[in-house]
Amino acid sequence: MTETLAVHTVEGFLTPDETVQVIKILDEYLAVAGRIPARPEDGVRAPEDVQEILNAAVERALPSIRRVFPSVAGPTPWDYHDFGPGRGIQPHLHGADEPRARQQRVARVAFHLQEAERGGEFFVDTSASEALWTDRFAGAGSGFVPGTRFAREISHDASPEALAELRAVPRTRWTSAPPAGTAIVYGAQLVHGVLPVVEGRLRKLITNLVADPSR
Repeated sequence: MTETLAVHTVEGFLTPDETVQVIKILDEYLAVAGRIPARPEDGVRAPEDVQEILNAAVERALPSIRRVFPSVAGPTPWDYHDFGPGRGIQPHLHGADEPRARQQRVARVAFHLQEAERGGEFFVDTSASEALWTDRFAGAGSGFVPGTRFAREISHDASPEALAELRAVPRTRWTSAPPAGTAIVYGAQLVHGVLPVVEGRLRKLITNLVADPSR
């Protein structure tokens, strides 16, 4: 449970040359695809060349990541997100996967490819409120320690009523503006989001980190 509520950063997640290469591949891919999603929270599946570069970076960073998230085995496919002025992602909560799922989501990674000139900060919200939690607990035989409690899932696609409930929960906001090239690793049971961009363009790639049940 502690892993699903932790936060960590990996500075220099990609080398400068890798960053330039990822931007070049993405720009060419987006030019051919001819579209960027209207909503930045929807994202676009990154092309395979980018997936390979980012997955190699995760492999390099695993010793650091596992200091905070020791059960992590590796990433799921990466999605690309692009934010212009006025765009952000409202607070939401993914939650962990089903206790007996073959691959269990423990955390997520947001790699900051390009920072906005103003705005676009990443944030997590912490709270002692019971309103964020379900009555589900992990039992014996699951990939979680028995007794692990599971948070609600209130994604950005949740109903307006669920999102309104989340906004009403008393929370403390922790805001960060990591430099481009930094990866933020945050637990799957944390409320999080992106403040609206005020000026410039924010570009990031996001993946899940899944657990190895044997760890």
